Amino acid sequence: MKRRRPLVGITPDIAASPRAREPMIVIQERYARAVEAAGAVPLVLPVLPAASSMRAMIENLDGLVVSGGNFDIHPKFYGEKPITALGEIKQERTDFELGLIALALKRDLPLLGICGGAQAINVALGGSLYQDIDAQRSEHVEHQRSDRKDRDGHEVAVHDKTKLRKIVARPTLVVNTTHHQAVKAPGKNLIVNATAHDGVIEGIESTAHRFVLGVQWHPEFLVHRDAAQRKIFAAFVAACK
Repeated sequence: MKRRRPLVGITPDIAASPRAREPMIVIQERYARAVEAAGAVPLVLPVLPAASSMRAMIENLDGLVVSGGNFDIHPKFYGEKPITALGEIKQERTDFELGLIALALKRDLPLLGICGGAQAINVALGGSLYQDIDAQRSEHVEHQRSDRKDRDGHEVAVHDKTKLRKIVARPTLVVNTTHHQAVKAPGKNLIVNATAHDGVIEGIESTAHRFVLGVQWHPEFLVHRDAAQRKIFAAFVAACK
């Protein structure tokens, strides 16, 4: 009997339809394509924050990808007040993603967080964020380079003796960079697995779960040109099987 491909849920963004003026869920196709190419069946999840709905989703999934998005997590979730440079807040999406992550962690479901998804994993585990790198770090490289999201942005050092280092088998990676926030203090059982030259945290992973990995860049944008980025999805899907 042929073994079924693992089912991987992907969290989408929420937006208002410009014509119908009703809520929509939207997701860039590249997330689903990267998951499918790695051997899983991608499922875009509806943003339904009811606890019963989230439990039903998690119980039927083999893995979860928490995607990025052009919004910020309210700092109340990590015990801070908003600063002026804080961006748009999407409360419903944040409630949904933090709830899903908590359920996934409890079940030890493989988790891959991308950009804002990595930040969400960190917050779910009690960590904090820089609300704005420009405002809160005096010296840093340029991390908000949306114009280069499909190619090189800057280099990151991949830390030795981490899951990420084992996956990519490289001491450094050249990554894209489209963020103005970053992990400040890692959450419970999270370690840093990658940093930029300015010390900004670029990756985290859990030491207490089978597979919980967050990267600040967008590997799904780079899979067509970098084998190391494909290995990240391959390792995640392998953990889902």
